[in-house]
Amino acid sequence: MKKIAHLLMGRLTIVGVSILLQICWLFLVLWKFSYQFTYANLIIRAAAIVLVLVIANKWENPANKLSWTFLILLSPILGIMLYFLFGRSGLTKHTREQMDAVNREVDACMPVDEEAVRLLQEADPSVLRQSKYIADWGHFPVYRNTATKYYESGEAMFPDMLAALESAEHFIFLEYFIIEEGHMFHQIEDILEKKVKEGVEVRLIYDDVGCIGTLPPRYYKQLQKKGIKCAAFNPFRPLLSVIMNNRDHRKIFVVDGAVGFTGGINLADEYINEVKRFGYWKDTGVRIEGEAVWSLTSMFLSMWNYIVHSTEDYSRFMPAQHQKAPFENDGFVQPYGDSPLDHENVGENIYLNIINRAKNYVYIFTPYLIIDHEMLTALCNAAKDGVDVRIVTPGIPDKKMIFLLTQSYYAPLIQSGVKIYQYTPGFIHAKCFVCDDEIATVGSVNLDFRSLYLHFECGVFFYRSAVVAQVKEDCLNTFACSEQMTAEFCRNRPVPVRLLQSVLRLLAPLL
Repeated sequence: MKKIAHLLMGRLTIVGVSILLQICWLFLVLWKFSYQFTYANLIIRAAAIVLVLVIANKWENPANKLSWTFLILLSPILGIMLYFLFGRSGLTKHTREQMDAVNREVDACMPVDEEAVRLLQEADPSVLRQSKYIADWGHFPVYRNTATKYYESGEAMFPDMLAALESAEHFIFLEYFIIEEGHMFHQIEDILEKKVKEGVEVRLIYDDVGCIGTLPPRYYKQLQKKGIKCAAFNPFRPLLSVIMNNRDHRKIFVVDGAVGFTGGINLADEYINEVKRFGYWKDTGVRIEGEAVWSLTSMFLSMWNYIVHSTEDYSRFMPAQHQKAPFENDGFVQPYGDSPLDHENVGENIYLNIINRAKNYVYIFTPYLIIDHEMLTALCNAAKDGVDVRIVTPGIPDKKMIFLLTQSYYAPLIQSGVKIYQYTPGFIHAKCFVCDDEIATVGSVNLDFRSLYLHFECGVFFYRSAVVAQVKEDCLNTFACSEQMTAEFCRNRPVPVRLLQSVLRLLAPLL
């Protein structure tokens, strides 16, 4: 009863019902108006056709255009309303200008290691092209002089996160999609409070929608009272708004500009298996120490100064400011960010480039397999060319409808030779690629439309780094405890399930 009461009275339910009532009210007003006045009905239908033509002529994902076209033509009033609320991937013009101004300030402090570029050219020109794409279009350069470590689970990474916090002498930056009060965050919070008293500058960003079911409203004020500088990204209010669509899905953890963590791990107990929600929760992360941490720091500072409308001397947070001893060198390390504002799908293109250059194998962890035609074609063509393509998805889903949608993509992939595994012990939340014993990427980017097109994301690209072998080993161990899916499984799905999957696939970009 307590759980039911908490669900009914929770912030997520209240906000969701408020917005739904507003949509229903506006829909009924417009519908009644168009029903009573013939000319109004004609105007709305004409507007729907014009909007569809505008959408069709946009240079964006065809699946997204098809979904919105279907919805707008099916129900012009509802379709037009929902498109202007949720269909546009960018924030408002004023918001975009604010973020662009902050990004320009940070970009001016972004160094380029010409020696790293030269050595990468000598090692492999094709990898240099991938690196150059990240540098030119993602605005994050490649680094050497950076030590790396991969974690196959949240509970493996958590002790190192605590140790890094304890070692902080100058500043701590945290940026997370989900924070939840519990065993994990309480330990972190205790250290943050202690470090504030020691004079360490502590800043924390959380996404307000990501935490809508885990934190009370205006939670940042509670942390501010403890001396922790805290801000919520894009606060979610129970009002219809065109900026609700874009969320901060990043996981960034920086200490003194020299140590950084990222991956799929949020600050909540299921990520370290203190609580069991969907069986064993498998997630992954990486620790980098050295020059490459500056890219994670700069991502955080860009977001922070956009939210709080401020500027500062960014150079004082660079690694060399507080690290006098030489950094270790472990191959080439290139953190990257992805933003819905620049209409450049950095995360997706990095994934596509890895698949397209694979010669022997590419192994993938993803909690959601909701892909567009380009990604589907790339995976199928790689498998047809003899590349060993393997994908691991959850065995126990966190969202049943999304799980059905994920499974709907199995058939064409399996028919082309892609091996798909469902993680038997539980839910896999990791987002990893590894290819040909040379390349790997670990980050926050899911293989779904929201991650690839609508969210702020981050990750790290590795070449000839220790992480590459560690990710591969984890993949092989994970395959061994997963169930390989078959074409027979896809054929034997009940007809109602397949019909539902067809509808879900049509609306996939909207989910």
